Amino acid sequence: MTGQPLLKVQGVETYYGNIRALAGIDVEVNQGEIVSLIGANGAGKSTLMMTICGSPQARNGAVVFDGRDITRMPTHEIARLRIAQSPEGRRIFPRMSVMENLQMGAGLDNLRYFNEDVEKIFTLFPRLKERQTQRGGTLSGGEQQMLSIGRALMARPKLLLLDEPSLGLAPLIVKGIFEAIKKLNKEEGLTVFLVEQNAFAALRLSDRAYVMVNGKVTMSGSGKELLANPEVRAAYLEGGRH
Repeated sequence: MTGQPLLKVQGVETYYGNIRALAGIDVEVNQGEIVSLIGANGAGKSTLMMTICGSPQARNGAVVFDGRDITRMPTHEIARLRIAQSPEGRRIFPRMSVMENLQMGAGLDNLRYFNEDVEKIFTLFPRLKERQTQRGGTLSGGEQQMLSIGRALMARPKLLLLDEPSLGLAPLIVKGIFEAIKKLNKEEGLTVFLVEQNAFAALRLSDRAYVMVNGKVTMSGSGKELLANPEVRAAYLEGGRH
C-alpha cells in the first residue's frame, strides 16, 4: 500500500554556473512506491538525484522530505534523515573488501543491527556473501552494483535513490537487480526513486514514472500508461520492439 508523500520536489531549478540544468521540476514520491524518472542521457536525471541529496543545492524551489524542507541542508545531514543513494557509476571503495564497504554504509545509529542487516543483504544478493572478503575493485560490474545497493541499504533508508543501476550490465544481471528492488519494495515496504535509461525495465517495475527532457518533466503517469504511450515507445522503447 502506498501512502503519504515522502518526497516532494517543487519548482526546483538547479544551475551549474550560469547554465540551468533543471528548469522548474515537480516530482512526488509517495511512501511505499517505486517511482522512476526516465529520459535520454544529459536530460538532467542525475542532477535531480544530486540536488535531492544537497549537492548541488537548488537555486529556486523546494525539496521536502518526510514533511521537512531539506533544500538548504548539507549532504551529510540529509543522509542522516535516512535518504540513501546508490550513485551513478557505483562508486564503491575499490581497495576495501565487500564487508568493509558494507560497514561504511552502516550509520553509527544502526550498528546494533549490523549483523542482521548484513544477513539480509547476503540473502538478497548471495553473490556478495561468496565474495565478502574480496576487494570491491576485483568484483564484476554486476557484483559492484549489488554492493553499491547493499551499502546504501545498510543505512536502513526510508527512501532509496538509485541512479542508473542497469548501466553497462548484461540483461540477465539487470533482471536480477530489478527483481531485488521489487522484493525490497514488496516485502519491506521500501520507497524507491529510480533514475534509469533502460526505460522498459524501469517502467515495468514502477508504480508511477516521469519523463524528463532537457531539464523539464514533460510527461507523467503510471508505469503501465507510459509503457503504452506511443510517444514514449517511439522515443525510449526503440519503437516499441520489446
